[in-house]
Amino acid sequence: MTEEMVAVFAGSSIRLAAPLLLAASGELVSERAGVLNMSVEGMMLLGAFAGAAGAWATGSPLLGLAIGVLAVLPLAALQAYLSITLRANQIVTGIGLNILVLGATTLAYRLLFGGRSRVEIPGLGPWAPPGLAQLPLLGEQVFRQTWLLYLGLVLVGLIAWALRHTAWGLALHAAGTAPRAADQSGLPVRRLRYGAVMVTGVMSALAGCFLSIGDIHTFTEGMTKGVGYLAIAAVIFGNWKLGRTLAACLLFGAATALQFQLPALGVDVPSALLIMLPYLLAMLAVAGLAGRQRAPAALSVPYHR
Repeated sequence: MTEEMVAVFAGSSIRLAAPLLLAASGELVSERAGVLNMSVEGMMLLGAFAGAAGAWATGSPLLGLAIGVLAVLPLAALQAYLSITLRANQIVTGIGLNILVLGATTLAYRLLFGGRSRVEIPGLGPWAPPGLAQLPLLGEQVFRQTWLLYLGLVLVGLIAWALRHTAWGLALHAAGTAPRAADQSGLPVRRLRYGAVMVTGVMSALAGCFLSIGDIHTFTEGMTKGVGYLAIAAVIFGNWKLGRTLAACLLFGAATALQFQLPALGVDVPSALLIMLPYLLAMLAVAGLAGRQRAPAALSVPYHR
């Protein structure tokens, strides 16, 4: 493998890991609060469609990004209402919302764009931190990415700081570990959980917009193709810690990048095997083969006062 191909592989891995990291960091907040948000896939898909449709209608990718985020907030609020207020099964409601969004976005896409197989969408432009794009070999391939990636890294850094160093982070941990004790100490457990699910909605919407208007500049039916489920698996793989979740997202991104890299190197590997590789790694993570896992004690358990 030449040095140039290594640079291309590294840049592709980071680009493919970016939507995973955005969605996984939001899901981590939700799970830390005790809510297993299985509707991340649907939130991403709705954000991707609304962002693409907004950018197409207004001609502005920035307005499309804002529309994509706003469109997901009602879905996140519905997920929170079902999971927290009605205390419905979090896995069933999440998967149900995913199916609902898949059908709704498919119908809306066909109504809006007709039978066109591909619609060009105004996309977010690339950007590189000053000086880094001029680095030899890696500079152009690794650091020249859509600026949404760098915004996402800033938001992930803020989430990491808030979870570790703020009273909100400690309260969130208490809500997901010992909600009854947290409630008796005066913490608003339900409000904390609602807020955590809304954070997941915003980060998942950004992840969906990254796919449609930040990366490929178009929308296709069901374009997330299980990325939301990979984000949930990354949280489990990361043992509910943000640093390890980041590493898991990079691993899944690299596994996806191999789909394009190995054929270019002339390595004869069945394409179906390459496509399934990220999901195989995710299955191994969920099965506990990535090490001992310690989930929040009250994860997916509805809280009764």
